[in-house]
Amino acid sequence: MSNLVKSKSPQRRLKRQLFIVMLVIFAWSIAIGFILGLATSTQAANPAASIGTVDVVPAQYQLGQELYLENCASCHIGIPPAIFPTQTWKNLIEDSQHYGVQIQPLVDPQRILVWKYLSTFSRVRLEDEATPYRFNRSRYFQALHPDVKLPKPLQVNSCVSCHPGASKYNFRSLTTEWE
Repeated sequence: MSNLVKSKSPQRRLKRQLFIVMLVIFAWSIAIGFILGLATSTQAANPAASIGTVDVVPAQYQLGQELYLENCASCHIGIPPAIFPTQTWKNLIEDSQHYGVQIQPLVDPQRILVWKYLSTFSRVRLEDEATPYRFNRSRYFQALHPDVKLPKPLQVNSCVSCHPGASKYNFRSLTTEWE
C-alpha cells in the first residue's frame, strides 16, 4: 500500500510542476503582450492635437512617410496617401515622368519604405473605377470635399487656401471659413 502512495506522489508533483510552469508562461505572455501594446500605442505617441495628417502613422511606417515627404513635398505639397488609390501611387513612384516633369525615381531601399507607407495608407480602387491621377477625379477626394467649390484648375498648391498647414502636411487645420 505504501508503494501506491509513493508512486502517485511523483506523478502529482510532476503535474503540479507542469501546472506552475504553464502558469508562469501564461503570466509572462500576458505581461509581454501588455508591454508591446503600450510600446506600439500610437495614441500615447501622437496626441490628437499634434497628428497633423489624416491618419495616425505607426512607428514602422514613419520612415517611409519621412522619405515620402522629403522626396515629394520638396517640390510640391505632400498629399495624404488616401487621396489616391494604391495603383495610382504605384504608377507614380515607378515612373520617371511626373506630371510632365522628368524626375529621378526612387531606388531601393527608399522606394520600398515609401511604397510600404503609401500602399498601407492609400485606398482600394474599385473594379470599375479608372485609375485617377488628378484630385478632381479621385473618388476619395470628392467624398472628403462634398460641398466645396474647388478652384479651377485644381492644383496641389490650392490646398493651402483651406488647409493653412498643408505645407507642413497638416490637413486637419482649416481656415476659419471651414471650421
